[in-house]
Amino acid sequence: MRMGRLDAVPALDRTDLLAPAVAAALADLGDKLPAEAVGVAEIDPELADTAAFCERYGVAPEESANCVVVAGRRDGETRFAACVVLATTRADVNGLVRRQLDVRKASFAAVDVAVAQTAMEYGGITPIGVPAHWPVFVDAAVAAGPQVVVGSGVRRSKLLLPGEALGRLPGAVVLAGLGR
Repeated sequence: MRMGRLDAVPALDRTDLLAPAVAAALADLGDKLPAEAVGVAEIDPELADTAAFCERYGVAPEESANCVVVAGRRDGETRFAACVVLATTRADVNGLVRRQLDVRKASFAAVDVAVAQTAMEYGGITPIGVPAHWPVFVDAAVAAGPQVVVGSGVRRSKLLLPGEALGRLPGAVVLAGLGR
């Protein structure tokens, strides 16, 4: 599996390049996300941020997906969601995401909260392996991608997989207009 200057191997062959929650989720997904459809490529962790990553590894921003953690409160309960949008867009947090979470106000979760809730490294958060009760909102443009790059739960690698596979994750909802 190759994209740009990234050479990927089957992700479950290199669980050392995955956050433990990501490795466990991939192993459990079975027919929803066949292991052979997901590759992992080692990268320089200093280049994990989208712009630097795309430039160094020759991946177009429209092939790179970002996963952000969004939080909102309702009736004293904090509700979280993982939102996946192309690197060329930003998640519509205060519109579409807020309505989907059924909260009055939604915002990006604080870094320490996102890291603690996902058990993943900041800059490597991925929708694969987030807490099972969270919704995973996937922009329709991501789901339409033949192959996309997304975080692996750690900064030192990236996952390569078909965009439509993200729409088949547990709790996933594909939303047109999530990325603006």
